[in-house]
Amino acid sequence: MKTRRTFLKSMALAPLALSSNSLLALSKNKPTSIKNRLQYSINAYSFNAKLRSGEMTFFDMMDFCAEIGMDAVDITGYYFSSYPQVPPNKELFALKKRALDLGLDIAWTGVRNNFVTPDSSSRNSDKVLIKNWLEVSSKLGATIMRIFTGRNKSDDFTKDEIKEWLVSDYKECAAYGEEHGVIVGLQNHDEFLFTSDEIIDIIHRVNSEWFGLVLDCGSLPSDNPYEEMQKLAPYANYWFVKEHVKTKDSTKVPADLKRIAKIIQDSNFQGYVSFESLQEGNTKDIIKDMFSTFKSAL
Repeated sequence: MKTRRTFLKSMALAPLALSSNSLLALSKNKPTSIKNRLQYSINAYSFNAKLRSGEMTFFDMMDFCAEIGMDAVDITGYYFSSYPQVPPNKELFALKKRALDLGLDIAWTGVRNNFVTPDSSSRNSDKVLIKNWLEVSSKLGATIMRIFTGRNKSDDFTKDEIKEWLVSDYKECAAYGEEHGVIVGLQNHDEFLFTSDEIIDIIHRVNSEWFGLVLDCGSLPSDNPYEEMQKLAPYANYWFVKEHVKTKDSTKVPADLKRIAKIIQDSNFQGYVSFESLQEGNTKDIIKDMFSTFKSAL
């Protein structure tokens, strides 16, 4: 007959044996990565007219995002009344607090710039603008800030020469972004870099973890824009989903949102997907429909 001490000892060891077996079973079945941990946002440009007229505020946009189950908002710099000057901290922190109250992130900010103009003083001014707003982004808690290439209007330089300026300016901005914890995100915008190969080449040449891609699905003019998205998907830090894509001649055609969702899903992207509507009509209803259609494909 077992003594009480022997019995208690065996009972004490039993859970350890059981738990170790359970842990072993769990470790065998544990996935190597979490797939499609997507978060959803709205780009402020969807409400461009209303934000510019004052009919709508960032606070209103935040309320709408929370109401329909979004996770974040994209706050674009030029809707602040002070732009291009930075807003006071009081204004920024009020937005930050409201986002917290609603359970939202401020995921993204953005400015306008032109790094392909031959005017070096203009490019330098835009670098100062970007650096100032990288600091704003950091204060808001945004982890990425959108910038552009700009549109070249000069025939005095080759495209390769202009790309040298572009890469140099991007490197400088990315280094400043690193100091403030904000990724500088190039949004392909159908202005100077028109193909996935050109965009990837620039990303490789800048060669910084603090320089990335805001993948704009609506600005890849191509016979097969979905193929272009697939090429760019491994480089995307952020996705912009619009209701249209562009053909080779830049004609806008309705986007296949379910196909875009599948591309994002297959790339194992785990960040923010932002929706932007440029259609006439009730923007809120359009965004709701885009959001619903996209999610139904997952």
